[in-house]
Amino acid sequence: MTGPRSDLFTGGGDTGRLMAELDWTRTPLGPVSGWPQSLRAAVRMVLSSRYPMLLLWGETFSQLYNDAYSALIGDKHPAALGDDVRVTLAEGWDVLAPLIEQATATGVASWVPALRLLLERAGYREEAYFSVSHAPVRDDDGRTVGVLTVCSEVTEQVVGERRLRLLRDLSVLGDGRTVDVHATSTRLTDAIEEHPLDVPFTAIYLRDGAVLRRVACTGGDQGYAGALPDTVELADPGPVADAWGLADAAQGRASRVSDVADRLPLPGGPWGDPVRTALALPLPSGGEDQPLGVLLAGVSPSRGLDEAYRSFYQLLAQQISVALRNAQEYEQERRRVEALAELDRVKNDFFANVSHEFRTPLTLILGPLTDALSDASAPLAAVQRERVETSWRNATRLLTLVNSLLTFSSLEAGRARSDARVVDLAALTAELAGVFRAAVERAGLTLEVVCPPLPRPVTVDPVNWERIVTNLLSNALKYTFIGRIRVALEADDEEVRLTVTDTGIGIAEPDLPKLFERFHRVRGARSRSHEGTGIGLALAYELARLEGGDVRVASRVGVGSTFTVALPWSAARRTAVSEPSPVGRGDAARATAQEAMGWLTEPGGDPPEPGDASGPAVDELAGARILVADDNADMRAYLTRLLTGQGWRVRAVTDGRQALDEVHRDRPDLVLTDVMMPVLDGFDLVRRLRADPATRSLPVLVLSARAGGQASVEGLTLGADDYLVKPFAAAELIARVRAGIRRARRHSAAAATPPSAVDVASARPDPRNTVAPPRPVAVGRDAPVLAQAPTDPNGLGDPNGLGDLVDVGWTYPSAPTSAAAMRRDVRLMLDDLDVDPDVVEDLLLAASEAMNNAVEHAQRPSRPEVRVRLQVGGGLIRISVRDFGTWRDRRPAMDRGRGALLMNAYGDVRLVSTAEGTTVTIERRLDDPA
Repeated sequence: MTGPRSDLFTGGGDTGRLMAELDWTRTPLGPVSGWPQSLRAAVRMVLSSRYPMLLLWGETFSQLYNDAYSALIGDKHPAALGDDVRVTLAEGWDVLAPLIEQATATGVASWVPALRLLLERAGYREEAYFSVSHAPVRDDDGRTVGVLTVCSEVTEQVVGERRLRLLRDLSVLGDGRTVDVHATSTRLTDAIEEHPLDVPFTAIYLRDGAVLRRVACTGGDQGYAGALPDTVELADPGPVADAWGLADAAQGRASRVSDVADRLPLPGGPWGDPVRTALALPLPSGGEDQPLGVLLAGVSPSRGLDEAYRSFYQLLAQQISVALRNAQEYEQERRRVEALAELDRVKNDFFANVSHEFRTPLTLILGPLTDALSDASAPLAAVQRERVETSWRNATRLLTLVNSLLTFSSLEAGRARSDARVVDLAALTAELAGVFRAAVERAGLTLEVVCPPLPRPVTVDPVNWERIVTNLLSNALKYTFIGRIRVALEADDEEVRLTVTDTGIGIAEPDLPKLFERFHRVRGARSRSHEGTGIGLALAYELARLEGGDVRVASRVGVGSTFTVALPWSAARRTAVSEPSPVGRGDAARATAQEAMGWLTEPGGDPPEPGDASGPAVDELAGARILVADDNADMRAYLTRLLTGQGWRVRAVTDGRQALDEVHRDRPDLVLTDVMMPVLDGFDLVRRLRADPATRSLPVLVLSARAGGQASVEGLTLGADDYLVKPFAAAELIARVRAGIRRARRHSAAAATPPSAVDVASARPDPRNTVAPPRPVAVGRDAPVLAQAPTDPNGLGDPNGLGDLVDVGWTYPSAPTSAAAMRRDVRLMLDDLDVDPDVVEDLLLAASEAMNNAVEHAQRPSRPEVRVRLQVGGGLIRISVRDFGTWRDRRPAMDRGRGALLMNAYGDVRLVSTAEGTTVTIERRLDDPA
């Protein structure tokens, strides 16, 4: 070997040594001593690179490459050295040839990000993907004589993303919207059939006692369903079932079937090679008993059955099992609902009894209130009279609601009756309509009452008729803002007709068929108030039918509506009861009209002056401005009186739109809003305030009658600072308002005076001891969240300056509502650092799953809490979630099989479990938004 030849391949690793030993005189390139300088330079560049490179030289495309490339071609190395690439990669030449010819013919380099190639490098026809570039190579005279190929294999990334898409599609199908097990199985196999490169075929078997039944399979049009057994007797499976491994899988043991091609000629993979292998996998059940069934799945002949492929099939079986269990649970739920029909009757009886029982305490409330208001010998002072009148109005409203619910319960149970009496229907209708005249005129509308005498008497229940007229008029007033309301009574030879016509907002055509359904509300409809039970029109409809009539409606959006109650003369000439007429005629109409007056009471023009504060003598919050949004006039008046008594300035509005306008006109210190309001509800108000940078930090306290964790979670997730459920104690409301204002002022003061870098450095000799300012917040009701100084309870340390920018911790109660509060706190902290929004969303998803796991898995915790720590620095974000209980499996109904997948998809996850608790750590680089 000559010196120059030895020097050429020096430093080329194992491949360089092989090239030095190769007899190049027997190749088209000839002896090394005769190689041109351009070829020598190209070889040195290839051998010195650690990136996979292949040099093709001459008309025969002789191959010269480095160690990194030799790993890509597998057992084709080292025979490929000096050989023609068209021979070495013959199976993939039809894909490579156009790219190489383009580079040599045009002299322009090309790049393909994920080129699929057929390779035979491991004993089978393999599906592989490469990011590859082909660039022309020139000789000493400048002629293009070769191609330099630079490539990297991306097979794992391409195949992994493809498999993840299939798992995602299956998770969507497992949401429970299909409640039939067979239909769900078909939908699952249809989705799998869209991914034949990874799963050439599948068959789903479900256990039915001691029998496995095939409920679905892919590729039925290929005619292979006949090769699979329809049923399998587990006590005596038979040779066919044993050959497919179904009996073993049904007992929880996964099986590999290696002779599929002998019994099922089925093409698979990108090039239609015969499928040779299948897996029989148990479908896990919700408990620890026998599997739910078996998944029989083919393995692609173009991919090796490695650990990653097996893990994918395990996840596939889990996703299918979750979807099928959901469908089974829905089927069971449907059967339970059918079994509850008898219990529903008992419920109606109980509901009616309870409604009756409500009347006794209401009588004892209304009686003394009425006596106090009418007592001329001991008149109430003005302030006390106002309070008693508020109590009387709302107690009367409660009685009206109880009566409506009692009537509705009787109708639902079929026990309602009509105590028909001969009445002057025209006079009764005109009297009832007249009760609403003051409310209609205060609304700026015109009330027309056209009720001429009828040609003959009418037999009807006056109480039921009063409720019909009252509900129709109340509905017209609520949804009419300009124009008129017309009440007319007329008759012909067939029937008596009551029509209530308005010039209101109208009703869209799709909503008309549902209008008389109980509890139905037209979403997004503009109204004077959001209050009400949602049964008014349904009650009018049912009462009209009880009287032998019917209710019809005609409406056009933007024009108005006409409700017609038709009462046939055959029903109007019934036999009247002989009992005396009930007392209290018109009471329901007057109570409803009084309630409607509250819709029309606009807030005062000027904010009321704050009264003498009932709190401390020196109050730093004196003069604070509070904006109250509530569509109930009595509630607005009560809140205004309560808050002004603290020395605060209060402005009250009737809906979210007015509140938004008022905030932009004169920013308050705190917004106190109801949830259920017309035009713009409280949650939409919070959403818009948080979306506007100018009002993002404005404290918002939400008041609502919607009790329960989900309602508070929804409000806090949208960005509300606190959520208080009605009824509430005045002291509690005042305390929460004070805390909200003080917290906002502290945050504003801290933001207005940020420390300089020099100050931070001098005040913080050890960055690991730095803590962001604590911000106590609240989760739901009476569930405090306290900021914690990070004493590194998780033992995570602080490498690479992690925590230089932020190191803050919180402690939350071990409750389902804590995840929402954690998301809000972490989001606020990261928003201040201008972190990429995609990174924030990914981390919040992963951290929420970790928080939910901590709440659901921690068994017998030594502390009923979950600690969360956020650290930012050194180019990293780390979120640590720690519980204090021993690990337990999640309940089947709560498990969706996606927790670990979600966390690992959005960050680097570590889990440390000890006897004291479990810590989950999620890390993400700041510069990695992908």
